[in-house]
Order: sequence, then C-alpha cells, then structure tokens
Amino acid sequence: MNIVERVKSILLKPGDTWVVIKNEETSIKYLYTSYSVILAAIPPIASLIGMSMVGFSVIGFRYRVPFGSAFLSSLLHYIFSLLGLYIVAAITNALAPNFGSRKNILNAFKVVVFSNTPVWIASILLIIPSLSSLVMILSLYSLYLFYTGLPFLMETPRDKALGYTILVIIISIVVFFLIGIVSNAMLPSGIPFPQQSI
Repeated sequence: MNIVERVKSILLKPGDTWVVIKNEETSIKYLYTSYSVILAAIPPIASLIGMSMVGFSVIGFRYRVPFGSAFLSSLLHYIFSLLGLYIVAAITNALAPNFGSRKNILNAFKVVVFSNTPVWIASILLIIPSLSSLVMILSLYSLYLFYTGLPFLMETPRDKALGYTILVIIISIVVFFLIGIVSNAMLPSGIPFPQQSI
C-alpha cells in the first residue's frame, strides 16, 4: 500500500476508496505497521513540538512544557491511541448485528483506521498549540468517513448507518475518557495529556 496515495484517495474520493479497501487482502497487523503506526505518530510528535518548543500563552504569559515531560506525555498518547484503534474496532464489530451489519473484525478495523486519517493529518497543526481548535474542526471529517465506510465495510444498511455511527462515537468518547484517566494517572502531576483521536 502506498501510504501517500491512500491518504489522498480516502480524503478526496472516499466512496471509490472504500470499495478498494473492502477488497484488499490484508491483516490487522499489516494495517498497524504500514499505516496506523506511521500516521498516528503525527499528533504526538506535533504536540511534543508545540508543547515543549513553541509553547502556548496563558493570560499573556508564554509557557513551555519541559521537554522530558512533553515527551512522556506524547509517548503515552501514541501508545494509547494505537490501543484505542483496536478497542473502537472491537466496539464497532460487537455492535454490528444491532444495525443489520455483518460482524467482521478486520473490516471493522479497516473502517476505524482509515476514517481516522483526517484526525492524524490535521494534527500537524498541533505544532502551533493555538490552532488546536482548528484541528478539532478539521477532524470532524473523520466522522463522515466512518459513516460512509460502514455500508461498504460492515454491510450496514444506509438507513441504519447514522445511528450506528452515533452509538460508536458515544461509546468511543467514554472509552477515550477512561483511557485519559488511566494515562493521566501514569503521568507526573502537571503534565497535560494531549487530545485523543476518536
């Protein structure tokens, strides 16, 4: 898989690309090693640069997180975001029968991984911490990709795709909230944990 071409195609031609993705013979391991571990590194690296080198303003004062603290925070973000991909895929797969969809953990993982592409690409803007709200806005496209991917990958009836998407998002928010609590407990006090992808 050419990662640059796949990023461009899923962002610009999602309908055609979901067809290609569905028919690809692959594995969860391959999707992790050839796509996820590379793109999922963008948010923590950008956050590391933004927090420790660029810094952010608080009431007129510029603040930078010490490099070691920012590195630990970013490393934990990276590890837990990769774990989160599988958890969300497992949730997506488990919920499939409730929405007239076909259970298939590999296809669930595909839809989760490739729909996260906009989050990962937009996160380059975290190099400038003041642009974090723009990252959130641009990342909304991931929700659309997830919604459009379900009928292709999970064979979800189109009239049930919206409800399926909403429920997965709600459960994922809870999961990542809990992951954030665990992650924050692992960090020394005062180190912010970066934004999680969904």
